[in-house]
Amino acid sequence: MVVRDAERLRAVEEVIAQLRAELLALGVLLPSLRVDPVSAAGESPYPLVDLGCVNLDTAMRLTAVLHGVSR
Repeated sequence: MVVRDAERLRAVEEVIAQLRAELLALGVLLPSLRVDPVSAAGESPYPLVDLGCVNLDTAMRLTAVLHGVSR
């Protein structure tokens, strides 16, 4: 079971790195992006990704990027 937990944690860390890189390429920085420590320590099937808090400027950038993608 320890190996499975390590694999899950590695997978969520990889997706966070990919998400960070993709967002940065679009000019969006989520400074609090991380693995949620509570879910990573628990029995859930997968640790959660904590997108964190953002300021107004970041929220506006993210909204603009998502609006552009949805069109």
